[in-house]
Amino acid sequence: MRDWATNYLGASGDFDVLPTIGSKELVAWLPTFLEAKRVLYPQIAYPTYLVGGILAGAENIAVDIDPQSWPDADLAWINSPSNPSGRVHSIAELEAVLEYSRRTNTVVASDECYISFPDSQVPTSLLKIANGDNRNLLAVHSLSKRSNLAGYRAAFIVGDPALIAKIREIRKHAGLMVALPVQKAMVAALANEDHVLIQAGKYRARREKLRPVLESLGFQIEFSDAGLYLWASRGESDWESVDWLAERGILVTPGHFYGPAGEQFVRIALTVTDSKIDEVSSRLQPTK
Repeated sequence: MRDWATNYLGASGDFDVLPTIGSKELVAWLPTFLEAKRVLYPQIAYPTYLVGGILAGAENIAVDIDPQSWPDADLAWINSPSNPSGRVHSIAELEAVLEYSRRTNTVVASDECYISFPDSQVPTSLLKIANGDNRNLLAVHSLSKRSNLAGYRAAFIVGDPALIAKIREIRKHAGLMVALPVQKAMVAALANEDHVLIQAGKYRARREKLRPVLESLGFQIEFSDAGLYLWASRGESDWESVDWLAERGILVTPGHFYGPAGEQFVRIALTVTDSKIDEVSSRLQPTK
């Protein structure tokens, strides 16, 4: 895992690695482990960022991308590529997050679980931007996405060794250790990039097939620059879009699940088979 973090993420300097029982465990319990009193998370975001803060009894604040507007906090989440929108942070945006962390002494957790699936944008790890100074930084990674190992509950964090040492001690007492066979499977999967490149190509091809069909039907695709999803809107309530697609036998996720800012969007997953993508495309074609 350390070699992968160095060679693939560009991590350098002093850092540690800790396996976790899926990335959801870490996301849900990190505010509690850090005794965070105030947690920041993106306005459009994976719901467990907020749930984790609630479990910790923290004040939870949804924030814009630009950290110049962020208040001081104990923990700030960023997510690039984003679930659900597929938005990718620019280098300048990551540098601004790093500056915020240094200025406020805030722990920044960078959820990078979709980093292996670029499309129109190539994601960069926050650890590469840190250039060896990993104080207060954690990068979250999951083999559920990268290597299709969702059932294994195989994930890990990379970053500040002092933070990881603290988390490790708490997790030992909580009984949250990753089974050794799973850890060995993770090491084997991380040693091979060929299967990841194949899967990334499939996601790009599926996006390329569905995007123009959806756009021809009045959907606007926002971001969707990397990752596993299309983030689409017709300028109507997300439930209206959900209903319209459901009438055609297509199930999507309403955008308000990811925050009020997503209430006119739907998240369309690219995780079904290629034949199912073809079927979806066919169902969306106008009838003659």
